[in-house]
Order: sequence, then structure tokens, then C-alpha cells
Amino acid sequence: MNKFGSSFFAAIFALSMLSIACVASAERNPIELTSGTGAHLDILMEDEFPSATKCAMCHQKVFWEWASSNHAYASVSPMFHKFEQAVNALTDGTMGTFCTRCHQQVGTQKGEPRELPLWDRSIVAREGITCITCHRVNAQFGKVNGERHINPGTIYDPVYNTGDSGDNFPEVIENQEEYRISNTPGKPGTPIHGGVSVFEQIGTSEFCVSCHQVKVNLGIKLEVVWEQYRDSPAFRKGVTCQDCHMGKIPGEAKGYDKWPTAIVNGRVVGDLDKKHSNHAFYGPGYPIAHPGIFPFNPRALRWSIKEWLTFDYRAAWGDADWEEKLKRGEVDSPEFPDTWADPEDRLWARHIVKQNQKLLVDKKLDRKAVMENGSRIDGPFFDGDTPQVGKPLNIRFRVTNVDEGHNLPSGSLGAQPEIWMNVAVLDPDGERIFESGYVDSYGDMADIHSLDVAAGKIAYDEQLVNFQTKFLTTNIKGTDREMYLPVNFDVDQKPFLRPSAVPTSVQNHPPLVRMEGRSIPPLGWRDAKYKVPAEKMTKKGTYKILARMRSRAEPLYFMKFVGATQDMERSINEWMLDIHPYAVEFEVK
Repeated sequence: MNKFGSSFFAAIFALSMLSIACVASAERNPIELTSGTGAHLDILMEDEFPSATKCAMCHQKVFWEWASSNHAYASVSPMFHKFEQAVNALTDGTMGTFCTRCHQQVGTQKGEPRELPLWDRSIVAREGITCITCHRVNAQFGKVNGERHINPGTIYDPVYNTGDSGDNFPEVIENQEEYRISNTPGKPGTPIHGGVSVFEQIGTSEFCVSCHQVKVNLGIKLEVVWEQYRDSPAFRKGVTCQDCHMGKIPGEAKGYDKWPTAIVNGRVVGDLDKKHSNHAFYGPGYPIAHPGIFPFNPRALRWSIKEWLTFDYRAAWGDADWEEKLKRGEVDSPEFPDTWADPEDRLWARHIVKQNQKLLVDKKLDRKAVMENGSRIDGPFFDGDTPQVGKPLNIRFRVTNVDEGHNLPSGSLGAQPEIWMNVAVLDPDGERIFESGYVDSYGDMADIHSLDVAAGKIAYDEQLVNFQTKFLTTNIKGTDREMYLPVNFDVDQKPFLRPSAVPTSVQNHPPLVRMEGRSIPPLGWRDAKYKVPAEKMTKKGTYKILARMRSRAEPLYFMKFVGATQDMERSINEWMLDIHPYAVEFEVK
């Protein structure tokens, strides 16, 4: 599925590349790794870890697919930063770089401190899982909890890819003047890599293992999608992660798009029908960052992250009509920060925000396609007697994971991700007589973690069907309890996550912490059963059942626990997804 045509790239890319060279040096915040090295070492390190903006000069389509991907978002995610800091604070720093070595691998390898704010990091570190994170790796790491190594090298050093990726590279090198490129420093032309070396593992599922199958130091697994895949029908058929997450249909192994290897200074390199792996990396995740900061847009580098955070994108700042009214005094003037005092800057910033929001529209469509292509809801089925007045109504839905590759939902991470059933029954007058899967005033399910349930504001949802995995922790008092982090909070004032004295392979989990999986395995199903009380069935006539699954990346109670901002909470709910929503009418006699 080609998300953008060539005209889109020409319009956006030509303009955006103009700003890269002039803003890159001003935006970069040097990280002095040792005393006395200064900016010279930083420049060298930047050169040894090229930014995606350099690759974008010839691989425009790949760049813009990646720009709104979860890989590009890995380092930017405000929830990642809140989560990571909370865990390190709770465990007195004993988690170390466990999170950053996947989310910010380049920065970690460069020696940037774990706690360094995003705005103080190098640009390439902000890019998260950037081009070189995969294409400058030529070692098979396996289950290493993210402890991988990127081969340092300038833009002129080789990259690594599957066997046929470099077939047309010799043609470009032999005609450097025609393509206006340079493969050595000091020569005029667009700088390109010095070659394409074969590394076949990059095209296999095994390449994904190092970050998508990890466990913390006490032995609890936080990412288990690789284990799910290894035990799946897809693995036995030879279907890879890339087939579903980089193909032409989100979430389905139905082939790949076609696109040339590169477009170098307007000249097409390679066959137009060449296999194209979509670097949007389809998945259920979504961004809640400021749209001036993400998607990754080279034009946005004109302003720093701190400056972007002061641009009120939810207001009308930079909207042409609003700015004209402001100029005429027809609307009240906000107290603009100094950065945004100039209306021309606001207009330009709004243009960038709108451009990024268009990219996010495509991301939303891909996300919905992934979730609906991988699941099915059947029903309602009425178990027992025909629906009658004065008798309880027993309803059943069957939720099937039609994905052959991993569970629904996949991964784990305890508190995330959330998928649950929401079912409501309306009587002949349209009155809602039953609902399960409703949310509280914050947007959380009405389970034991709901703040409104705890405050007595809403009823506990006794019939909730929730596929979210939970951590179970044993504390000083009471039995196991559900928690959203694998930390025994009651045990010590400063919890210290220690490796287990007993091999976790014996118990399959460390002592005092385990996981309660509720997800559905590949091609498996689970019944969602509901009972409407007899006292609610008081009218004859046509009733209606509304059903859907709902999906969200984070629960609000967890976001509050780690100190999320109100805008983060608002954004997480704005991206909440309804999966397979439908309605069915039935008669009650």
C-alpha cells in the first residue's frame, strides 16, 4: 500500500532538505564524553553516527514512512521518558540503561547519560530506532536485552542489507558525475554510503529479537512477542515479522509494495517493480507527543524542542484566518512567548504541524487496519431460552485472534497495551439497561485500578472482559495483587530489583513477581459472556446490542502514577481505537 505518491515527496522533501544543513549544527547539543574533548569530538561522533536526514537524500519514500513510525517515536515518546524515570527512581537507579539502550541506542552507545533530557541529546539520538540502528549492524545478537552494537562510520562507510539490495549500487558508483554523488569526503555531490554489504539476518524475524524479547534484571519478561511468534503457526510456515509489519497490507502477509531502491538527485535507481519494505512498521502504538516534535520532520529543526513545547498547537496560533483577525484586532491577543512573537514564525510552525498531522492521519488508518485485520468478533449468541420479558438475558460473543504470528494483544509490559470488550444493551425505548466495558471520568475501565471506583463515584464492572496482561506482586501484607510495574512497593522504602537466587527457568518467573497473561494466542479465541438481570428485561419489542473492542496504549491510572501531564492524558484518549464496532437488533417476547 503506497501511502504517498511521488508528487508528495517532491513537494515536501525538496523544501525540507533546504533547512537541514543550516539548522543541524545550531540544533545539536554537544555531549562532551570526556573532559577536554570539546566540540571536535562531538562533531566526529556525529559523523560516525549519521542522521536519517542524510539517508533521506536518496531514500525519500523510506524516510517519510519511517518519520511517523513507532521506531522514530521510540526516543521522543513522553510516556517512555515518564515511565523510564519512574522505574529508575523507584529502584534507586538499579535499572540503569535497560530502557534507553533500545529506545535511544545511538545515544547510549555514544555515552550520553541515561537521565539526559531529550532536548540535550544529539539529533541522531532523538531519532530513536533510526536508519543506522539496523543498517549499520552486521552481527547476530539474539536475546541480549537490547545490548546491541552499531558499527560506527561516516556516511561514506558501507551499510548492511539483504542480498539483492545493492544490485544497482555499482551503476551509481560508475556514473558519479551523472548522478551527482560523492562516495568520498571532499568531493562535490550528494554524499552516499560506500557500499552495500550483505547481512541476511536483517530480513528475518531473528533480527527483531534483541529488543522485542527482553526481561529486567530480576528475571521478569517485559517483552514476550518473540516467544509468542516462535510458538505460532506463522513461524512454522516461514512467515516473518517483516512480512506482516512491512508488507503492503498492515498486519497481513500478502506481499510487498513495489518501489525503486533509491531516487538520487531525481534519477531513479533500480527496477520500478523492486520489492519495497514499508518502514512505517505497522503496529498498534501511537504518538502523544507535540506534533511539532513528532513525526520527525527536518523542517521542524528550525526550532528547539523546548521552543516547540511553548507553541500552543491546540489553539489557533499560526492559522492564516486567525492571524489576520489578530492583526485587525478582532480577537484577543495571547501573551506569546518570545520565540513565537513574530507572526511569520507562527505561520511557518502551523504549516509544519499541519503537515505532521496529515502523516498521523495515515498512521491512524494503518493502526486501525492492523487491529481489525488481526481480530474478529462473532455474535451475539443467546445461550439458554429465547429472550423473554422477566427472564435474565445471557449473551455471548466470541473474540478470535485471526493473526497467525502472535497473541492479541502482543508483547506485555504489564500495564500495556489495553484491549477490552465494550457491550451495551438498549431496550425498545432506546434506554441503556446494561453495559460492560464502560470507562470512568478519566477514561479507565471500571476495574480495581479505577480512581472513580475507589472513590465510589461509579460501580465496579463485575462482568468486564479485559485482555490486558497484569503483573502480580507479593508484598509484606496480603496475597498477590495486580500492579502495573514489577516492583514490590511494600517490601522496602527503596525497592532494589535483585536477580533471583533460584534460576527463573525453574519457576518461569522470579520470586514475588509474576505475570498473569490474558491475551489470546494465535488463531485462538475467547468467549465474552454477559448476563443482563431479569429485572432489567421489562419490555417486549425490539432491543439493540452495541458491541466493540477498544484499544489504548496506556491506562490513565498508570500515566498519573508516573507523572504524565494533562495534555499527555488527553492525547492518549484521543487516540483510543474502536475495533469492529457494530450493532444487532433482536426481539424480546
